[in-house]
Amino acid sequence: MNAAAGTARGRSDLDAELGELFRAAGCPAEIIVLRDGQNPADAGRDARTRASTVVAGGGDGTISGVAASLVGSQTAFGILALGTLNHFAKDLHIPLDLRQAVAVVAAGHLARVDVGQVNDRIFINNCSIGIYPSIVEEREALRDQGRRKWPAAALATLRVLRRYRGVTVRIDVEGRQKTWRTPFVFVGNNEYTIDGIRLGSRARLDQGKLFVYVAPRARTRDLPKLLAMALAGRASRSGTFEIVSASELTIDTRTPRRVRVAVDGEVTTMSTPLRYRMCPGGLQVLVPQT
Repeated sequence: MNAAAGTARGRSDLDAELGELFRAAGCPAEIIVLRDGQNPADAGRDARTRASTVVAGGGDGTISGVAASLVGSQTAFGILALGTLNHFAKDLHIPLDLRQAVAVVAAGHLARVDVGQVNDRIFINNCSIGIYPSIVEEREALRDQGRRKWPAAALATLRVLRRYRGVTVRIDVEGRQKTWRTPFVFVGNNEYTIDGIRLGSRARLDQGKLFVYVAPRARTRDLPKLLAMALAGRASRSGTFEIVSASELTIDTRTPRRVRVAVDGEVTTMSTPLRYRMCPGGLQVLVPQT
């Protein structure tokens, strides 16, 4: 459990509450609270040596880290959505209510879902380069100065929109290459909805495909308008997006040779070219029974 996650922050008794919920559901659990700076993947690897089921409680970053340690194993993975956005949990229809989420874990219904990989890093939601990593870094700098999360995000977005000029990328899929200049490159684990009220969600996590979204006909200053079009359900018909799907692909940039990459919302630096591949059914997740 990441005690610093969005909805967990400030709840000093949450570990005890979770322990009681699991006992009441008939599956007593050992609760491990992550230390400051502790890698969730390290905690996950340790836990899988001692248990047949590992549950991650936190936001998408924590859940992604623990999931990475379980890919390819027979360990069952449970999810408690304690973050702010909880994209992965929502796409799997896992309840945000803790008691109901624990009940899903206790019920033991398993499903195999896909995960993506970029270089040596697993991702459960998406991976992007371009404007988004810059916004995340600016947001975190503002939060370090004492700003609250959402005001910091809004101010960071405005600042980056004013100065960001885009990135030139060459995308190689099965030997076919395309070069674009775009404000962003967004690679999703399966297909994302880009129109309407379900914008940013996924209907399935078992298609076995990565989906790449670029906007070569949009400038950075056009992005607020593009978002408005997407919410109105008109983005896919606007001709703004290029969408590529593949099980493997490579993305290279002209310069620099090391780029900032946002992986499930966490910014890191990677060497180019970025090599992506899909891991079909790589993760065994506890989900609600339909």
